[in-house]
Amino acid sequence: MATPNNYLAVIKVVGIGGGGVNAVNRMIEVGLRGVEFIAINTDAQALLMSDADVKLDVGRELTRGLGAGANPE
Repeated sequence: MATPNNYLAVIKVVGIGGGGVNAVNRMIEVGLRGVEFIAINTDAQALLMSDADVKLDVGRELTRGLGAGANPE
């Protein structure tokens, strides 16, 4: 007889940019549990202040760790 498979959902919340990282921080602050939090930003200082489980600093060479100022170029 085959054993039943245990299919547990893995939920990840990804916050991108200033607003997304702020949303992730707020979810952590209010105690949301059972998810992995990921923060992605060009602003290195904002990432340092985040309590997200995973932090990705993107665009380091282009923005030198500063925010992109809502300018996609």
